Amino acid sequence: MSGTLNKVMLIGHLGDEVKMHYFEGGGCIGRFPLATNETYVNKQTNERVSNTEWHNIVVRNKAAEICEKYLSKGDKVYIEGRIKTRKWQDDKGMDRFSTEIQCKDFTFLTTKGENISSEVASQKTQSSVPNNQNVESEPSGEEDDLPF
Repeated sequence: MSGTLNKVMLIGHLGDEVKMHYFEGGGCIGRFPLATNETYVNKQTNERVSNTEWHNIVVRNKAAEICEKYLSKGDKVYIEGRIKTRKWQDDKGMDRFSTEIQCKDFTFLTTKGENISSEVASQKTQSSVPNNQNVESEPSGEEDDLPF
């Protein structure tokens, strides 16, 4: 196979609210942390060990607005996208790198009444967008490098 594939599928819980940034041209971008967990039993101590991996999720335009409106901290969500590494300079001029998941598709997995830790969560479950809705992000203008 001569092509390449950059695809990520995650199921996890939001670690914070969706942070939005709006641009002059009318576009927007949303960012939020997503936690995935790995649990196993240590064979030597027979203790249950749990590791959490944090992922920086980036979603654009209409999909970002939907995430901001209907997702809140603690909600479970399925994310599909691609890995993107950005290079930037900090205040001291040092090169820094940030690895993000550019979200192309997502599905809400938190059901009604499952996350009743805040009034916002209970209000969103009564909205016109049903749970388990599958929403595809708008194209970001980049072509996929898929061979098919």
